[in-house]
Amino acid sequence: MQLKEITTKAEMLQQLPLIQQLYPEFTEQIYGDLLDEMLPNNYKQLVAFENEIAVGLSGFWVGTKLWCGKYLELDNVIVHPNHRSKGVGKLLTEYLNQKAIDLGCKVVALDAYTNNFPAHKFYFNHGFVPKGFHFVKFLEEN
Repeated sequence: MQLKEITTKAEMLQQLPLIQQLYPEFTEQIYGDLLDEMLPNNYKQLVAFENEIAVGLSGFWVGTKLWCGKYLELDNVIVHPNHRSKGVGKLLTEYLNQKAIDLGCKVVALDAYTNNFPAHKFYFNHGFVPKGFHFVKFLEEN
C-alpha cells in the first residue's frame, strides 16, 4: 500500500470514483466546483493506492481555532467497500496523526455522520472521543 498527498485539482478529480462512494450524485463538474472553493483554503487529500489503484482517501485541513489551537481535521474519509477491513483506514489515520504531530497541532478532529456506527467504532478504536456536537442548520431544502 502506498500513500500519497495530493494538492492539485487535477489529481483530486482523478479520485472522483472514490468520492462517489460517499456522494454518488457528484459529477466531475460538481466536485470540481467544490474543489475550486476548497483548495485556496489549504485543502489537501491523502490517497491510499494498491497496485496504483486508489482504494481510500481522506481530505484534510490544518487550521487554528480558539478552543483547541492548531488542529488537523480529517474530512470525508472514504475506503472503497472492496477494501474495507484491510487496514486502509488505519493507514490513513496513522499517517495524518503523525502529520499533525509534525506540524505542531494540538488536536486531530473529524466529523462522522450520526448514523455511521461502523465509523464511530473505528474512530473510538483509534483514540478519538466525542468532544461535542456538530450542529448544522440547512438554509436550503435539497
